[in-house]
Amino acid sequence: MRPPRTSVQGHEQAGDASAALVSLFREHQLGLTRTALMIVGDRATAEDAVQDAFAEAHRRIDRLTDPDRMLPYIRASVVNRCRSVLRRRRIAFSAARVHEPPVWSAESSVILGEDRREVFLALQRLPRRQREALVLRYYLDLGEAEIADVMGIGRGTVRSTTARALAALAKHLGEQA
Repeated sequence: MRPPRTSVQGHEQAGDASAALVSLFREHQLGLTRTALMIVGDRATAEDAVQDAFAEAHRRIDRLTDPDRMLPYIRASVVNRCRSVLRRRRIAFSAARVHEPPVWSAESSVILGEDRREVFLALQRLPRRQREALVLRYYLDLGEAEIADVMGIGRGTVRSTTARALAALAKHLGEQA
């Protein structure tokens, strides 16, 4: 059991953790938003997922004492929030139609380009787990151990899921696997 902190120690540690969290936000917010976008399919929802993950981390700042574990915690939180969004969409649209992302803006079209848009749309057709594995692996460039940690699965499952996802993506894009 840890000895109780004095109020000065508690404020210093909370200040250090808050500063680390602000630094993480500045450095990783854009990449995490892009990751969430690849999973959920629309920018506003992706931004909300990332913002909510950081807000929750800030509320729990007293429990996030290891700065090296903050980024993996936030990544996992973003992915879990994306899963919740997709689950709510599936329930809401189960009897209706498939969720269509918002119309592409001219700016988005220019930025993404036609090839990237095709890959993005093909990625959206993959099952959730396969889509998450590919986004974490090839977009965030995480290793198998980090992906397993974020997704809450084993390393072998990461390998097999990624392999199946690549084959399915190639099939959707009309390429040889």
